[in-house]
Amino acid sequence: MSKGLYIATLEPNSGKSIISLGLMQNLLGKTAKVAYFRPIIDKEDGDKRDNHIDTLLSHFNLDIPYIETYALTRNEIVQNRNAGKIGDSLDLIIKKYKALEEKYDFILVEGTDFQGEGTVFEFDWNVNIAKNLGLPAVIVSTAQDKSLEDFTSSAEMAYKTFKSHDVEVIALVANKIQPENVEIIQNSVRAFLPETVDFSTIPMVKSLASPTMKEIKETLNGEVLFGAEHLGNLSGKFAVGAMQLRNFLTHLREGSVVITPGDRADLILGSLQAHLSSNYPNISGIILTGGIVPEPSILKLIDGLTTVVPIISVNDGTFNTTHRIGNIKSNIYAESKTKILTSLETFQKHIQADRLLEKLTSFENKVTTPRMFQYNLIEKARKAKKRIVLPEASDPRILTAAARLEVLDLVDIILLGNPKEIKERVTELGLTLDYNKTKVIFPSDYEKFEDYVETFYELRKHKNVNMDMARDIMNDVSYFGTMMIYKNDADGMVSGAVNTTGHTILPALQFIKTKPECSIVSSVFFMCLDDRVSVFGDCAINPNPNAAQLAEIAISSARSSEAFGIEPRIAMLSYSSGSSGKGEDVDKVREATEIVRAQCPELKIEGPIQYDAAVDLKVGQSKMPGSEVAGQATVLIFPDLNTGNNTYKAVQRETGALAIGPMLQGLNKPVNDLSRGCTVDDIFNTVILTAIQAQGI
Repeated sequence: MSKGLYIATLEPNSGKSIISLGLMQNLLGKTAKVAYFRPIIDKEDGDKRDNHIDTLLSHFNLDIPYIETYALTRNEIVQNRNAGKIGDSLDLIIKKYKALEEKYDFILVEGTDFQGEGTVFEFDWNVNIAKNLGLPAVIVSTAQDKSLEDFTSSAEMAYKTFKSHDVEVIALVANKIQPENVEIIQNSVRAFLPETVDFSTIPMVKSLASPTMKEIKETLNGEVLFGAEHLGNLSGKFAVGAMQLRNFLTHLREGSVVITPGDRADLILGSLQAHLSSNYPNISGIILTGGIVPEPSILKLIDGLTTVVPIISVNDGTFNTTHRIGNIKSNIYAESKTKILTSLETFQKHIQADRLLEKLTSFENKVTTPRMFQYNLIEKARKAKKRIVLPEASDPRILTAAARLEVLDLVDIILLGNPKEIKERVTELGLTLDYNKTKVIFPSDYEKFEDYVETFYELRKHKNVNMDMARDIMNDVSYFGTMMIYKNDADGMVSGAVNTTGHTILPALQFIKTKPECSIVSSVFFMCLDDRVSVFGDCAINPNPNAAQLAEIAISSARSSEAFGIEPRIAMLSYSSGSSGKGEDVDKVREATEIVRAQCPELKIEGPIQYDAAVDLKVGQSKMPGSEVAGQATVLIFPDLNTGNNTYKAVQRETGALAIGPMLQGLNKPVNDLSRGCTVDDIFNTVILTAIQAQGI
């Protein structure tokens, strides 16, 4: 079951609070611990809190600290976007959402309101956030002040945009519909909306559109003279006091807001008396215009009444006040008990909540975004700190990555080399390392050096290695680092920034060796593309694997994919798709595919298949209709090293994708190889991968 649901809208004043309130009530009836989260709130003005959050927290008595219920203010995300740091905003949203996910069974997420600066970008924000959180969505749109064509076209655009960004839409809600238009709008929407997506209509509910006295007071910047405890009263029609009392009383209606100059004591007292009288309707409040406050004797009289509606003084004249109240777009506040109860009743009447929640039980997120993938990497590494040895400590890139890793406290780093030289280099680079946390070991000075020498001798004496040779070899940092892993003095190693791939892997093959089920060591890159993460294998180790080896690479890559939270859908790549191609190369891929199916029937695999058919849904379904892999592959297995290495580099350079890896597969303990052109980010990410592998994946 999905652990969350995203409620999105297309415009301000859509009435999505009805959906938030209704879903929260239903979720709390079925789920023990439910959280509420708003990624972006409208503003944070001093001590003023977000109204949506306060309403949900208060009414449902949710036990969540306010600070945990949102990530950013609107101003903050606009500033980050303008500074080119929108990725930082996404990282924070993911972090705060994940923190709730660990503590709660379900998180109801509500999107933005399209108010203030940045509204032109808000729809994209909501799509991007829902995608990066991996959540299905409910889209809420209002039909108020729209033609049928305008409503339908905007709803269709929204649905298709979410779908094109791999966000599953489980329901579309049309709000504020006139009853006579329900059937027309249903037919219009169903023309583009699949039957699998729920479509509901909610009629215009007048009481929900009416502002409360609190909203009127805040809009007019008024001063409450009396009746502050009744600011939740809903307003009805206006009763403007511009006539004598005997005529004015005939204009009062249930819930009227009396608008009168502050010096009309007759109308003020007459309205209050009418409110108390069983012969006249109740009024909601009185607005005193012109900045005029009644005389002290009148105030004293009002103060002595047992029941007083809100009386609010404003500076505007009567005409402007009436106009401004008429333009108020009403919201629901924590103290708006009547509106909240009306919203809940409206939801239950018009939305089939059980069907919506049932869809969540079968929802499966098939996309892992790069931001979510990188967040998960860091969190997995943090949960069980591992000791990672870096044998090439003289390289400035290694030292810079080590300093960054130390600050984040993700792993315990062991640097190999001359301590004096390393410390001097750290100072030259302007870095800071805590040598109580980050160990620096010079192999020949290490207290276990002789034990390592003897162990290597015992392991390799059948290859005519003597003690002198063993001692020389143990002075080699690659061999020494690998021996640290073998002897459980370290959990993993990352090398290759200076040394060759062979020099990194050979020691591991000699005495760490491969897992029982693996005959070869292979590799994968995690390719963080713009909208997804794909697993590429093998792009670094095996030049020309045979069918059995190719099948083993596919299985190992699928297991790596699973371990890092990506559902494996394996594409065995070739120059031909399906059964059309002939030749030795394509036959090898076809045979490897059948081996995987026989050994691991639970894996989704397709092959041979061309790259475009593997990753483009339209192409994939046209070439291989009905395939579970075509067009949505997550694990791409290349037929040889030449193809794989060139493809990953081409994708990386041409798309700007982040390539994390290579991560080696098949060894009993993790050793990973860097390229000699690696960056600090490459080293940082590879160390994290290694730390996660060391947890026993």
